[in-house]
Amino acid sequence: MTTSNKETLLLVDGMALMFRAFYASAASGYIRRTKAGLPTNAIYGFMRYFWDAVEKFSPSHVACCWDLGSKTFRTEQFAAYKGNRSEAPDDLIPQFAVILEVMDSLGIPNISAQGYEADDCIGTLASIYCQDMDVLVLTGDHDMLQLVNDCTSVIIMKKGHGNYMVYTPDSLMEEKQLLPRQIIDVKALMGDPSDNYPGVRGIGEKTAVKLVQEYHDVEGILANLEALSKGVRTKIETDLDMLHLSRQLATIKCDVELACQIDECRLELNHALIASKFEELEMKSICAWMGVAVV
Repeated sequence: MTTSNKETLLLVDGMALMFRAFYASAASGYIRRTKAGLPTNAIYGFMRYFWDAVEKFSPSHVACCWDLGSKTFRTEQFAAYKGNRSEAPDDLIPQFAVILEVMDSLGIPNISAQGYEADDCIGTLASIYCQDMDVLVLTGDHDMLQLVNDCTSVIIMKKGHGNYMVYTPDSLMEEKQLLPRQIIDVKALMGDPSDNYPGVRGIGEKTAVKLVQEYHDVEGILANLEALSKGVRTKIETDLDMLHLSRQLATIKCDVELACQIDECRLELNHALIASKFEELEMKSICAWMGVAVV
């Protein structure tokens, strides 16, 4: 992780935390609810993940980024993008609106942009603020590793609470022998089943990584097609258009128009507001973790 005298901005992948929190608790078959019947298991789990990261990494500023819907510029480029995903569970859907209210009560901006994903909002904010601050990205999505640089670290949440892998350029190279931008080229070749784009059919992660390590990027691979085995060359030539499209789909946009002033992101808790919100949600225990007095 970056170490300096700069202030630190934590960018939270809200969608990743919500889905992780929901499924981690729903797996037991028990869904936490208020007396009125509102499901709150994802909100409760989200706060556990989120506040643990705040305590561990001590950011001075926080923003939380969200997807707005299924239609984005990527679905315009490739209609099947994320087309394999099922609808969110019924018990999760009402919790999305409530977690936005919870973030509001914490004074944390909820950031999104029509036609873009949370990843693009995170990439844009990281790009804007990392010149003057250390930026940390909290997510479970390895696609975000393309954002790693000297002032942006990506915190990948691993199984269990408080278990993280923090990626810097050095740790990324040590673990994967890849530069951050090469993450995009690997995805272009192998595709992404979770996002439902194929890359080059027949090329898996192992071959994709090997090709990128040897030839640096897609351009380097295409310039050296004659040096490749006939099987690999034929696969690439057959799916050349999809290779280029998959690369576009895999690339996080870092120039989205966003309204987010850094002063609005400073983490300054209004204890009365927080206590009121968590009392309404019947989650006073969260106030205890946060050191917020319940009146």
